[in-house]
Amino acid sequence: MTTRSRLPFYIAVFLLIAAGISLAVWRHIELGIPWLTGEQRPVWMVEARIDFDAGDGSVLASLNIPEQPPGFRILTEQAASPGYGFSIIDSSGSRRAEWSKREVSGPQTLYFKAQFIPDANAQPEIPVREPKTPRTFWEEPEATAVQEILDQARVRSSTPESMTRELIRLMQPDTRTQNTTLLVSEENYLDLLVDMLNHSGIAARIADGLRLEDARRRQQLMPYLQIYNGKQWLTFNPKTTEQGVPDDLLLWRQGSASLLDVVGGENSEVSFSMLRQTVPALQLATMESASNGLGFLSFYELPIEEQSMFRMLLLLPLGALMVAFMRIVIGIRTSGTFMPVLIAVAFVQTTLVPGLIAFLSVVAIGLLMRGYLSSLNLLLVSRISALIILVIFITAGLSIIGYQMGFNTGMTVTFFPMVIIAWTIERMSILWEEEGAHEVMVQGAGSLFVAICAYLLMSAPLAGHLTFNFPELHLVILGLILLMGQYTGYKLSELRRFTPMKAYD
Repeated sequence: MTTRSRLPFYIAVFLLIAAGISLAVWRHIELGIPWLTGEQRPVWMVEARIDFDAGDGSVLASLNIPEQPPGFRILTEQAASPGYGFSIIDSSGSRRAEWSKREVSGPQTLYFKAQFIPDANAQPEIPVREPKTPRTFWEEPEATAVQEILDQARVRSSTPESMTRELIRLMQPDTRTQNTTLLVSEENYLDLLVDMLNHSGIAARIADGLRLEDARRRQQLMPYLQIYNGKQWLTFNPKTTEQGVPDDLLLWRQGSASLLDVVGGENSEVSFSMLRQTVPALQLATMESASNGLGFLSFYELPIEEQSMFRMLLLLPLGALMVAFMRIVIGIRTSGTFMPVLIAVAFVQTTLVPGLIAFLSVVAIGLLMRGYLSSLNLLLVSRISALIILVIFITAGLSIIGYQMGFNTGMTVTFFPMVIIAWTIERMSILWEEEGAHEVMVQGAGSLFVAICAYLLMSAPLAGHLTFNFPELHLVILGLILLMGQYTGYKLSELRRFTPMKAYD
C-alpha cells in the first residue's frame, strides 16, 4: 500500500503562510499601517502668513506652495482667509495658492497651512524633459573673468556635482582671486552662481528652504542651490558645498516661479511659523489611504456598525487556533469542539469575571432544570427546544436581578449564544448520566480553561490591531492550524503516563 506524499500539502501551507506575511508587509510599507498599537508619527504644521496693504479695488494674491518636497509628504492643505475666494492652481510645473477678492482696502493678512509628514523615501518626480540652460551675456572684463573661473573649476572636476562644488569653493571669500572679486558681491552671489552654472551647460536654479524648528514664528526662507545632473535635481548649500537636503529642511519653493505675487496691493511680505505635532500612526495611515485611493483595501471604509462586527468576527480565528493547540498538542478535553471559542467571544464582550459568573450561573441552573426534564422522558428535539426556552428565561431573570441589585453582570448574560449553551447543558447532563460527575467536571473545567486562554489572546490590544488592520495574517493562522492537523504524536498531557518508567530507571 503506497502512502500519499505530503509534499504538496506542505508546499500549499508554506505558500499560504508566505502569502499572508507578504501581504501584511506590503500593507505596512505601502499604506503605512503600524505593526504595534499606540505608535506615534511626527507631523509638521507649517503656516505661511501673507501681509500686504490693499488699495481700493480688487486683489489677486498668489503664493508658491510645495508640490513634492524631498523628504516629506503633504498630508493636508487649507487656507484661513475669511471673505476671500481660494483655490490651488497647478500650472507649468508649479503649484500656487491663489486668493481673490473684488473690493479690498487697508492692511490684509492671509494664511496658508499645510501638514507635512517626514518620509525619507519621498522624492520629487523626475523631470519629463531636460531643463534648459540659458546663457548669460557679460560685458568685458566680466566675460573673461567668468570664463577663467569656469575653466579653473572644470579642470578640477569630472561631473556636474564636482563642478558645482569646485565653483562654490572658488567663489568663497577666503579663496577669492582677482577674477572672483571683480564679479562677486553679497547681493548677487547666488544669482551669479546660477548664471555661471547655466553658462557652463549645467542646468541650475535657486530653491528656497525652511529650517524646521518646533514652535518657531516669523521665519524666513533660506536660499539653496539646485543643479540637474542629467537624472534629477540635486540640492547644495551655496556656502558650504554640502550636498543633499538635511532632515530638518523643508524645500518650500523649487524652480524659477516667484514666491509671492500680489496684484492690487503693495508692501507685501510672507513669513512662516511651524509646530511639531504627534499623530497616531494608524490614524495617519487611514487618512493617507483614503486620500491616495487605497482605502478600499481597508475595513475603515465600511460603516461603523459593520466595522464593529468585523472587529469581533476577525478575532474568531485566534480563538480557533488556541482551541486547536490546546486540544491537539496539549490534550485538554473540552465539552464540544469549539464551545470554548464561543465562550471566549462572550468573555470579550462581558470581560472575564462577569462572564465567568454569568456562564457558571446559567449552566448550573440549566443542569438542575435539565434533570427535571429528563424525568419527563421527552424526545430529544422537544427536550432541547424546551431547554432553549428555559435558558432564555434564566438569562432574562439574571439580567433583571442584576440590574435591580445595581450590577451590570446580569445584563451581560444576554451576549451568550443561547442555543450553544442549551446544547452544552444537554451534553453535560448526558455525560453526567453516562460517565459520572467527575468527567463533567474535567470537561467543564477544560472548556473554561481553554476559553480563558482564548479570551486572553483575543482580548489583547495587539491581537485586535493586527487581525483588523492586517486581515491577510489569517492565512498564516490557517496554515498553522493545517500543520497542527497533521500532528499525530503524543499530547503533552499524555506524557505523565510514562512517569512510572522514569521512576523504574
